[in-house]
Amino acid sequence: MTYRQQVREFALDHYGYITTAEADDLDVPAAELRKLAARGALAHVSRGLYRLTDAFATDRDQFAEAVLRVGPDAYLTHDAVLALHGLALVNPRRIRVATPRRVRANLPGYIQLILRDLPADALTEYEGIPCTTVAQALVDCQGLVMADRLAEATKRARAEGLLTMREMRLLRAEGAA
Repeated sequence: MTYRQQVREFALDHYGYITTAEADDLDVPAAELRKLAARGALAHVSRGLYRLTDAFATDRDQFAEAVLRVGPDAYLTHDAVLALHGLALVNPRRIRVATPRRVRANLPGYIQLILRDLPADALTEYEGIPCTTVAQALVDCQGLVMADRLAEATKRARAEGLLTMREMRLLRAEGAA
């Protein structure tokens, strides 16, 4: 399998994106990514991040890109998680991305960086995108999103299987449901 085929196969499973670190895991040198970008197969998005030029667009691409731009250990948080799932009728102008470490990259204006270290049980992955759990997002959005929208989001999340009964009880105890 050629480098181009390896990169393409990987990227198609990851919203069209590949990082130099992921390419290295595939034994594809970073120089090959630059060559593929020069030939038009990849677009250089930011330092160490590339995207297939012919990847199909989805409604989750911007969320995936935001997390990848922030770097390893980054995850969606607050209303970005609700927007990812189509809950609470939120459409944030800025995607909130959290990370436990300092980030030096120049991030575009649509990303709001939050320095935060959450325990592993508050984190998960939805459709390949690292996020806080929906339960954590609902707690985080108190005071940020209107209460009636959060209540409706909680009901919808439970109906869609995004919240367990245990999480529902905890949300009620905290006044978030």
